[in-house]
Amino acid sequence: MSNANLDTITLGGGCYWCIEAIYQRLDGVQTVESGFSGGTMKNPSYRDVCNGNTGHAEVVQITYDKTKTNLDEIFKVFFTVHDPTTLNRQGADEGTQYRSAIFYRNEEQKKAAESIIKDLTDAHVYADPIVTEITPFTVFYKAEDYHQDYYNQHGSQPYCQIVIRPKVEKFEKVFKDRMKK
Repeated sequence: MSNANLDTITLGGGCYWCIEAIYQRLDGVQTVESGFSGGTMKNPSYRDVCNGNTGHAEVVQITYDKTKTNLDEIFKVFFTVHDPTTLNRQGADEGTQYRSAIFYRNEEQKKAAESIIKDLTDAHVYADPIVTEITPFTVFYKAEDYHQDYYNQHGSQPYCQIVIRPKVEKFEKVFKDRMKK
């Protein structure tokens, strides 16, 4: 595959373990890395970000094959598997690091993000306003190794069963035709 067919987008939708587990299952996604974007501290650790003082969001950096999936599908999955109407929170996970965010790399990504939010708003999909921030991408800091591929390695742990598994099941139900074989 040519690098010309690959694109990358960075998304924050609460705990990065949840979002990572879902996009790892979407056909066309090549890699998913958990990390941090949108803050002021260089090379933050998980502990730094959890303090809530760095300004970073927990994010996943998704590299995908544009011949197998596209921004529209990436965003449809994103807005299906997390709640974009809760400010700085997803379920019991609370703080600015859990905010809903799209870090775009170019005008195409920005316009696609704005378009889907407008469409969801116009269709009254959510009872409350969408608070997902759309922010220019500046830098991605990869989280520590033990945060990578977390659900696949620790799926039996209580957090994985109670928080992540229902989101994965929802993805598998709604996007069953788009899952990796």
